[in-house]
Amino acid sequence: MTTFASDSEQATTAAMNITEFRQAIKPWMLPIAMLTGIIFHDSIHYLAFLSPYLIFTMLLLTFCKINPKEFHIGRFIWILLAIQIIGAVAVYIAIAPASTDIAQGTFICIFCPTATAAPVITGMLGGSVTMLATYSLISNISVAMLAPVLFSFIGYNSDISFMDSTLLISQRVLPLILAPLALALLFRAYMPRVHAAIASRQSLSFYLWACALIIVVGNAVSFIIHEPASRVPEMIIIAATSLAVCVLQFAIGRIIGRRYGDRISGAQGLGQKNTVLAIWMSLTYLDPISSVGPAAYVAWQNIINSLQLYLRNRNDKIGIKRNA
Repeated sequence: MTTFASDSEQATTAAMNITEFRQAIKPWMLPIAMLTGIIFHDSIHYLAFLSPYLIFTMLLLTFCKINPKEFHIGRFIWILLAIQIIGAVAVYIAIAPASTDIAQGTFICIFCPTATAAPVITGMLGGSVTMLATYSLISNISVAMLAPVLFSFIGYNSDISFMDSTLLISQRVLPLILAPLALALLFRAYMPRVHAAIASRQSLSFYLWACALIIVVGNAVSFIIHEPASRVPEMIIIAATSLAVCVLQFAIGRIIGRRYGDRISGAQGLGQKNTVLAIWMSLTYLDPISSVGPAAYVAWQNIINSLQLYLRNRNDKIGIKRNA
């Protein structure tokens, strides 16, 4: 009897230690992923084919979390979406006369939809997971519908017609974003147990995101390294503009969110981007140098997220000690 109790206590202690370790390492997972991608960039291209599958899986996890009964598109969401779409186009038009490459790199940092892991981060920070998951869905659908048209206008497929370019991009982008939504709805309607199992695994999005970051950061670093030195100043400017729009989007989202009683969801919805998708889109449909924008955005947004998670964990610990 004593041995059984002892084994049970050891198992409980081990489980607690694993949970504590996961909580401690979470703020550092994303920087570790970026560093891994940088260090092993020469070998990452062997894993590049996994990016679309990782994006698909992360979207499926996010869409399964959304309950259609709680699905509500209010003014808050429309304002965020308008800033994302109209703001991206406006910034491109403003910068393009000076440099189309810089304009593309900045455009994709704004136009890119909300990160699939954003609801997870939002929940960890105390925001509304339902609201963020809803906005993530609307944001991704909007990008799926508009990307083929916009990329055909601003991309580099000048050797084919506008319609052919639009159809080509649609074949790649629409299934990647809309198929997970359709699958999530089918699971909910006909396979509720499978749907429930997927919906309960939301934390996986965070770790899949980290794996995807390793791949896209490695690919971006490989591209940047092989660019001629003459393009370094341009890449620095693109990275700087991505920092500016990153800070602005988090700040504007927080300001708008304050008006609707949810600063965290506003900031994460507008500021935390699906950089995995953005880098893939940049390398596939825009001038590849524009990928420097979302690649740098990976660093900027994850510095902000890591700082927010650190401050949140610290404040929680302080609160626990005060209540003890």
